[in-house]
Amino acid sequence: MRKNTVSSNPAMACALAGVILLASALSARAEEIVTVSGRKGETQSYLLMHNAPPPKAVAVMFPGGEGLLRLHTEGGGVKFAQGKNFLVRTRGLFRDAEVAVAVLDSPSDRQRLGMDDGFRTGRAHVEDIAAVIGDLRNRFPRAKIFLIGTSRGTISAAYVGRALGSAVDGVVLTSTVFNRGGPIGGIGLAGFDFGSIRTPLLFVHHVHDSCRACPYGVAESLGHTYPLISVNGGKPAQSDPCEPLAAHGYFGKEAETVAAIKDWMLGRAFPRTVD
Repeated sequence: MRKNTVSSNPAMACALAGVILLASALSARAEEIVTVSGRKGETQSYLLMHNAPPPKAVAVMFPGGEGLLRLHTEGGGVKFAQGKNFLVRTRGLFRDAEVAVAVLDSPSDRQRLGMDDGFRTGRAHVEDIAAVIGDLRNRFPRAKIFLIGTSRGTISAAYVGRALGSAVDGVVLTSTVFNRGGPIGGIGLAGFDFGSIRTPLLFVHHVHDSCRACPYGVAESLGHTYPLISVNGGKPAQSDPCEPLAAHGYFGKEAETVAAIKDWMLGRAFPRTVD
């Protein structure tokens, strides 16, 4: 009877196992650009990452700034801008067997300058993101979908979350732009009624965020009404206060902050303070 040469050869078995693990790791790291039809005549692209098992939740991410990733493929890989943004650089920490990740780009008619506050608060933006949510529901019909914004992306997450209502399962606002103006100008979320978001809402804020448009004191006050994760510590800033490599972007506390957010999304006990 012919012997199984793999099982009878330990060296070959180890080599094969290594190939399988490498292939699995490469697959887990794979990023895919998905483009859907948004408003009439326009498209909306997003960067999708997920593992093989159907996820329990999908994190739909709105980066800060102008929200302009300029997603494209080059040399067989996905290329994009804003790599230092908190949500962009931690996308791999969010993605696991339970959570899939969708990082949103600016829509096709905003590929030159990105999204200002007027667009982020408008109906056109809602229609574009509704198309993304529909696509994700088709891909992952049993998963809960959460909108997560950081910095200026919180404007999108709040307004879209309010407009879509029960079409999403929750909203997470990190380093929320509470005040008008700041280094990027705009209206921010000054005067926004957070109670108008009818799905579960979580605030995440660094205690020492010194971006003047994003004061921790406002988050602390809202923490009496909504769940709040307060983050302390991290690495010395390597950027301006309103940029991502500072407390504003949870620099040096990324893993702990992401883990706390995921616990909340998945209905687990979560820390109210990250030290």
